[in-house]
Amino acid sequence: MSTIHTYLDTHQEQILADIETLVRAESPSLDKAAVDACGQVLAGLFERRLGATPEVFPEPDKGDHLGFTVGQGQKRVLILGHFDTVWEIGRLDIRREAERFYGPGILDMKAGLVQAIWAVRALREVNQWPDCQVRFLCTSDEELGSPTSRQRIEKEALENDVVLVVEPATANQGALKTARKGSGRYYMSITGKAAHAGNNPEDGASAVEEMAHQIQRLHRLADHAKGTTVNVGFAEGGGPLNVVAEKARLGIDVRVNTLEEAKRLQQAIYDSHPSLAGTHLEISGDMTRPPMARTDATQRLFALACAAGEELGFSLEEASVGGGSDGNFAAAKGIATLDGLGATGAAPHAEYEHILLANVVPRTAMLAALIARL
Repeated sequence: MSTIHTYLDTHQEQILADIETLVRAESPSLDKAAVDACGQVLAGLFERRLGATPEVFPEPDKGDHLGFTVGQGQKRVLILGHFDTVWEIGRLDIRREAERFYGPGILDMKAGLVQAIWAVRALREVNQWPDCQVRFLCTSDEELGSPTSRQRIEKEALENDVVLVVEPATANQGALKTARKGSGRYYMSITGKAAHAGNNPEDGASAVEEMAHQIQRLHRLADHAKGTTVNVGFAEGGGPLNVVAEKARLGIDVRVNTLEEAKRLQQAIYDSHPSLAGTHLEISGDMTRPPMARTDATQRLFALACAAGEELGFSLEEASVGGGSDGNFAAAKGIATLDGLGATGAAPHAEYEHILLANVVPRTAMLAALIARL
């Protein structure tokens, strides 16, 4: 694999230039025009570096999804990635400083997509293409929970032997992700009865007071020994200070390690009842991603990645993380899935989101070596 590493090292500035090109095509998830424009930039990179043209999966409201196929062979490898970000256009600067490269979505996960393109290119350019077909699926709504891409991801996962997810590695040790929690999003609308807060408060029923009861109950559903978390991420309600609040609303994030816990939480949330007379609850929402469990198939993939890393002179670790990715959908279908194969860095979704420049070539070479070993 030293030949691959040498090739990539020679082209490091082109790789970094491609990363910058994709990062500058800013793509907040809810801005369809911007996301689609970013998709066109991404398609241009695939065309220039791999000679691959996109298969477009159009969406009426969210960004279009893109598929690319490279090579032929008996083994079928799916590389998953998304090109939408959490950042509004112009929110963050794009800059290189010393050992770091900053920008919106650079770590999560535009650098990983570019590294995957160059990993595949390197295999072809140094004549080490394995007996496999590599399929890229690049989606546009992962940061929203993948509402329009989930079925496409599951379908393509079932058509492949292995799924490699080029989401970023863990922040501390650059570990690959062999397990992820499942996640859910739920919403609670609370209706009370308005009344004058000074003249006749007894005639009212406060939705805000009911909201306080519900927040405490919801947080008690967590079971940290099992890795189950519940977080009321937003709470809003009420209006004029002299009116007993008639309306309130909660948003609830849940994370679980097992399907059993997912079912328990969903039932408990939907079984919520008011604490105060005169108030009413309406519940909506669902589990958005199933857990990605650590399996024997995943461990075999991780072992191959470790061997690839050792050949290149560095060791890899594995981790289980609380955040979900599109890899959760593939793993839940029983397909061998390895995540965290993208860039290293820190602060996804934070203002100082960045990648580490020194690791771009080694991580790209490791991904290429892993594909070759499959």
